[in-house]
Amino acid sequence: MKSVFQLIVSVLAGVMFLSAGTPGKTPPRPWQRRVIDAHSHLSPWAVGRVAQIMKDNGLTAMVNMSGGYYASDTMRGCIRMQKELKGHEFNCYTPQWSRIDEPDFGVVEAARLRFAVQRLGYKCLKISKVLGLYVRDNAGVIVAVNDGRLDPLWTEAGLLGVPVYQHVADPKAFFRPCDKTNERYAELKVHPYWCFYGKDYFTYDEMMAQFEDEIRRHPETDIIGVHFGNDAEDPDNVARMLDTYPNYYIDIAARVPEFGRHPAKQMRAFFIKYQDRVMFATDIGVGSRNLMLGSGDGTVKTMDDAKKFYDQIYKYFETDIPAIASPTPIQGDWDIYPVNLPRSVLDKIYYKNAMRLDHLPLSAATYP
Repeated sequence: MKSVFQLIVSVLAGVMFLSAGTPGKTPPRPWQRRVIDAHSHLSPWAVGRVAQIMKDNGLTAMVNMSGGYYASDTMRGCIRMQKELKGHEFNCYTPQWSRIDEPDFGVVEAARLRFAVQRLGYKCLKISKVLGLYVRDNAGVIVAVNDGRLDPLWTEAGLLGVPVYQHVADPKAFFRPCDKTNERYAELKVHPYWCFYGKDYFTYDEMMAQFEDEIRRHPETDIIGVHFGNDAEDPDNVARMLDTYPNYYIDIAARVPEFGRHPAKQMRAFFIKYQDRVMFATDIGVGSRNLMLGSGDGTVKTMDDAKKFYDQIYKYFETDIPAIASPTPIQGDWDIYPVNLPRSVLDKIYYKNAMRLDHLPLSAATYP
């Protein structure tokens, strides 16, 4: 029989073996939040501030929607920024809309996108809300979201394997009377040019129908409906589109206050079901002297404000607190209801989906 001393040694050895895990493998480490902000607007003249935003808020990378059009000063600056931030900042190409009436517009822009991707390392195409709202042809007619002149551009994105981040319309409140009866009146007072009521614009429903037609006609191209599918007021419709179109994805940029006021149980189920189709994003704007945190309220924002902004969004996704304040009250000063997602789902939404869709290098998932 073993002596008491031998028994103690055996027990200690067993404890040490179990604590060490499987031989040849390191024990699992505590979960570490990794985040790629997949929708930002970064000034190439604010590289230092961009780097500080990443450091302060636990970001491993940022995808810049404002990469500029071909041969523009913005594009040249963004190429420099991409080099300086060394695998942690990536750019989207933006079309030169002033050429919309040129007969070769779509073909030329497709070639320029190819150059940006293959020669300059651009990772995506960004179509802003100007399409459908502000871009007009020489006759003064607003160009529709699904205008055929853009077909070569959508097709080229599919051939290149880069996603199209597309902003269509705006919150539904912006298409209603812009007076004190409007729940977004405080925001519209600061940004009166966001009021699209009573003018010659397409209606919200018309633009969303055009957008869906575009997605339907280009199944070869991955299309990301930014701002929670451009329809944060109606998660059921966003779910319908995700179910209908395998090439359709969404980001959450600047819409946490909107979808966050839906019941936590409903939204938790949404994010779990579509965990492979959703990307973390904020729509943050980083300039050399200013910050835009989802929306502007007319005040100058600081780095501390940016930290609170990101922390509140993380709190929405990671905690089960019954209710928290909106990260941007100007977008609606109401409570939102955290969804407390599993860590495996958070990893996909926070960074893995952006890595896959934007074809980012491994450096994008490591801290700068």
